[in-house]
Amino acid sequence: MELRQLRYFLAVGEASNFTKAAAGLRVAQPALSRQVKDLEDEIGVDLLRRSPRGVTLTAEGELFLEEVREILKLTGESVEKVRALARGKNIELRVGYEPTLTVEILLPGIVAFHKSVPRAKVMLYDLSRDELITGLQNATLELAIMGQLTGAHTAGIEFESLRTYPLCVAVAPAHPFARLESIPLEMVAAEPLIGICRRGFPEYHRNLNRIFAPIGIKPRIAVECDGDSSLLIEVEAGRGVALFMPIFKLLTGERLLYRPVTGTTELASIGIARAIKGDVTPAGEKFCEILRKISDGAAS
Repeated sequence: MELRQLRYFLAVGEASNFTKAAAGLRVAQPALSRQVKDLEDEIGVDLLRRSPRGVTLTAEGELFLEEVREILKLTGESVEKVRALARGKNIELRVGYEPTLTVEILLPGIVAFHKSVPRAKVMLYDLSRDELITGLQNATLELAIMGQLTGAHTAGIEFESLRTYPLCVAVAPAHPFARLESIPLEMVAAEPLIGICRRGFPEYHRNLNRIFAPIGIKPRIAVECDGDSSLLIEVEAGRGVALFMPIFKLLTGERLLYRPVTGTTELASIGIARAIKGDVTPAGEKFCEILRKISDGAAS
């Protein structure tokens, strides 16, 4: 089935006459008739009733005509979107992100995207997990680069994992954990934990409770911070330990040490979140494609 055949059938169905349709399309009538007949043969249904006075639509033809109108409309819109992407015209991509978690893939993704679509404008929004979800749900964000989604409040959002990391505990070099190669989850639970404030980051505490639930221990938060930067400072100052993914090495260097946590199968995923019923533009799809390629080549 070809788009040309659909256009021919639409013209005949709307004109109710092969001669008028052929004139409007500027094609020979025999060629038009043959293409429409080939379409009917492929579908296996008579779409038109032919008579010396013209043609009328069968019941099947009336239904198919409406479907063809919609198909051709969507096709035309898609072509215009792709052309706009190629021109870089009027493209504004709204992307939310979790800054620390996405450090490995977001920056190279933005650089590669601007090289591919130089006139496009990427609007970045540094938001909390719950704010990102809300932004996707109310369509103020087209995409979000963030950690794995969990919980009923994420309804209507789909997540595509790009990178997966093991759970680690971050400690100061002088902490006793620094002498160990790995740390059992029970030992982590016995230490004062440095965490993120519950009011601004409720998802963090939901994840923390889920991690410790299998061993029946409630985590003891010694210090609550307003963000990752202050959290890392508190760990470096020796006020406690924190659960992180090894990607944080890119931010802290040798200031902190990271030891894998045993006794848990918990993995942390970073990826692309979008609204299931949302309209991701060709620019958004291009950005996702670039992030996938970068993620495939990123180092753990």
